[in-house]
Amino acid sequence: MSGRQGGKAKPLKQPKKESKELDEDDLAFKAKQKEEAKKLQEMQAKAAGKGPLASGGIKKSGAKK
Repeated sequence: MSGRQGGKAKPLKQPKKESKELDEDDLAFKAKQKEEAKKLQEMQAKAAGKGPLASGGIKKSGAKK
C-alpha cells in the first residue's frame, strides 16, 4: 500500500478490431435496417405536425343534480 497507487486504475487498452468482410446477408440486413429507419423518421415527421392524440385536457365532471 504505497502512496503512489491513489485514484482510479486505467483500463487496459483493447486491441483494435479487425474489419470483417461483409457477406450478402449482412449487406441485405443493413439495407433493411436503413430502410426501416427512413420509414420511422417519415412517420415521426407526419406525427409531429399533428397535436397530441388526447387533447381533452383536464376532464371535469358533469353538473351534479
